[in-house]
Amino acid sequence: MRKFRIGESNAVKKYIFMILLLSFLSACSLDENAAELYKQETPLKLEIQTPDTFTAGEQEIIKATLTQDGKPADHADFVHFEIWKQDGTVQYGMEESVNEGGGVYSISKDFDKDGLYFVKVHAQQGDSLIMPQKQFIVGELSKSDLEFLQEGTGKQEAGQGHHH
Repeated sequence: MRKFRIGESNAVKKYIFMILLLSFLSACSLDENAAELYKQETPLKLEIQTPDTFTAGEQEIIKATLTQDGKPADHADFVHFEIWKQDGTVQYGMEESVNEGGGVYSISKDFDKDGLYFVKVHAQQGDSLIMPQKQFIVGELSKSDLEFLQEGTGKQEAGQGHHH
């Protein structure tokens, strides 16, 4: 019978420990259905609909269709519209929408100045929050509006931040 030296016994202990550790870890393999055990988030989707043409001085309706998992999101925690003019001369505050049902939310506005405008819709349902925006034109564009569009920026954030 061979006797182990001190250095060899530590090596054997490490070897046995590694085998036991690997055996233990292999017993903890992932369940094929593990993903189903966790909450799967279905994000909100929102489409902003604006009239084909806006006329200054007339009441116009802007709509947002909100869906989640392909179904109308009728019970959003909130849907707010924020509208501003590109040159900063007009800034409508955040306004709550009207729930028309079927996932459609709307706001009615009277635009008294021609130009390039932006609408941002802030919508939340559960843990999902989205804030898409769209540009639209009321009446005729000014020279500065045309220059802004030609620069290709195409996006502008509202001058004032609103957080919920």
